Amino acid sequence: MRLGIAGCGRIAERGYIPAALATEGVTIAGFADPDAGRRRERAELWARESGGEVPVFATAAELLAAAPIDLLVIAAPAAHHLALAEEAAAAGVRSLVEKPPAPNLAEAQRLAALDPQPLVAFNRRFLQSHEPRETIPAEGWLELDLELRFQRGAWGAHQADDEALLDAGIHLIDLACYLSDAAPIAVRRARIESERASLELELTRGRARIACATDRSHREAVTVRNRTGKQLAQWTWGGLPSRFSSLLGRPDPLVLSLRRQLEATRAVGMSPLEPPQSVLQRGHPHRPPATAADGVTAMAVIEAARRSAELEGAEVTLAPLAGASA
Repeated sequence: MRLGIAGCGRIAERGYIPAALATEGVTIAGFADPDAGRRRERAELWARESGGEVPVFATAAELLAAAPIDLLVIAAPAAHHLALAEEAAAAGVRSLVEKPPAPNLAEAQRLAALDPQPLVAFNRRFLQSHEPRETIPAEGWLELDLELRFQRGAWGAHQADDEALLDAGIHLIDLACYLSDAAPIAVRRARIESERASLELELTRGRARIACATDRSHREAVTVRNRTGKQLAQWTWGGLPSRFSSLLGRPDPLVLSLRRQLEATRAVGMSPLEPPQSVLQRGHPHRPPATAADGVTAMAVIEAARRSAELEGAEVTLAPLAGASA
């Protein structure tokens, strides 16, 4: 699977390049970024680590026209996601769009209407849910507690404009729906600040309490209980244990999750005529990568949470949306 990378920021440097290097059957075929220095640095890093040189381009359109690729990874700021995905779709290439899928719900819906429909890089599906998903029953009420916090400044992003809810909380919203295999119904008790957010998400088979922060030390946690309070699954990462883990040479969690995501994407095939879910429903063992329809669902919850916060935590019901995953 030949990747084109559109957007050569930190996620390309620290995430997709090492993940592609670690994934069998995956290579990078070209980089695109309007910043000449960044695109050159990423190409030099790839050449140094892989032993193979790749071309660089100022625009994704040039990359799509010149380099044969199977998947365009869109790692540019969210305001550019839709336009880049439209260029990929026009070229018959599926795209993998970094989160958030779009800056607002309307653009997320337009993204989901593209053919081939883009995938969305909700990579926490391949980290926080890797073990818990195995022990969660297919039926019955669930109580989920999900947390993600980190120091945004330590990441060193070239551009970081998203509020905590859009930057970190959207991962947890998708994870709540994915772990429970349920659709969101309503949001209540939402509190949103620039660097912190929390909300309660009502689902068709349970309830998720979500908390995120982009100004605190790193911690990720998932706990799932049934109606009686019995713990069904738990997963944590961060703090001293994660520091010791890195010292012991264990995989970086970002790279690990992106590698699993690329493996799942490659496993379901990149045919623009067949959505990934249809392949997996035939019994493929890999978990599905998130689709743009899942992105619509997550963005609908984001907008409901913002409305709840405006109403001092009042419940806001989600209306059925075109393009959203069931």
